[in-house]
Amino acid sequence: MRYMIDNKTDILSLSRNELKELLETGFAMKGFRADQIYSWLYKPGEQSGFAKMSDIPKAHQKILEDNFHIGKLNMIKKRISADGTVKYLFALHDKEMIESVFMRYNHGNTVCISTQAGCRMGCVFCASGAGGFARNLLPSEMLLQVLAAGEDIKERISNVVLMGIGEPLDNFENVVKFLELANCKKGLNIGYRHISLSTCGLVDKISKLGEINIPITLSVSLHASDDETRKKIMPAAAKWKIDDLLQACREYANATKRRISFEYALMDKINDSKEDARKLALKIKNILCHVNLIPVNEVYGKEFKPPSGGKAKIFQKTLEDHGINATFRRKCGKDIDASCGQLKFLKTKNEV
Repeated sequence: MRYMIDNKTDILSLSRNELKELLETGFAMKGFRADQIYSWLYKPGEQSGFAKMSDIPKAHQKILEDNFHIGKLNMIKKRISADGTVKYLFALHDKEMIESVFMRYNHGNTVCISTQAGCRMGCVFCASGAGGFARNLLPSEMLLQVLAAGEDIKERISNVVLMGIGEPLDNFENVVKFLELANCKKGLNIGYRHISLSTCGLVDKISKLGEINIPITLSVSLHASDDETRKKIMPAAAKWKIDDLLQACREYANATKRRISFEYALMDKINDSKEDARKLALKIKNILCHVNLIPVNEVYGKEFKPPSGGKAKIFQKTLEDHGINATFRRKCGKDIDASCGQLKFLKTKNEV
């Protein structure tokens, strides 16, 4: 599939083989030119034009300039947390805006990227969908978030999490293409096992992802142990029952041999009781999984609060008593609204 921007081919959304074939058949260029161009495209800071490609003949540069688009993100704002986390606000080519987050861990530098401008899933505790939905991001626009963060910090990015604005599986084809591009050894060269994808639980797309069998880490936002509670806080859950979702997760784990990570945002007096934990443990006990507990992050305009007292610890212990591995996710960038559920879809620069 070819992606077009301003009537030009979006070159960063092409795989190396797609670029090679297009150059050979469409523009009579030698195949080795694809490797030369590809290497330039993935150099930090070199997404500004074809004229910088010094080993490409001028005539070829002109052909590339006339027929291909190199995307570039415009950094509108950058905020740095006390813990070193960095949040970026980027404008896309059509002025839509997204947020991305850089985090430093012992296991490597990680970028949390957005996959859509806005979100239509409607999770009531999350800021990302409050501004509505504009469009899906192209594979190149996901790549550019990783490249921009790497250029800014002057270090290699070794891990990517698709947990920013948007529902990745609602942008299925573009996200799968991004995964393949990110994994390419001549591109970002990020191993699949260093990529995590978070979904609110689109059952049909989880099954489809399992069929493709790309060995990434699948993170499923569960957030409740019963259908009624889940539908109240996650409207998209009305389409699929928890049992159907968990069956898809079970099949995915069996097919890929990869452990599912269940995300569970603990909300005071909504889903944080010991009985909630017991019911959750019984539902997921036969799935190769781990539970990430996240005391809900407060979002402006939302009324949800994290559990009071020691309820979060009791919840964790209850899961562990039932044989479920459960840990609390490290909070990064809470002071700059960069933690889970806090990234926003802004419609105009006036909202910055």
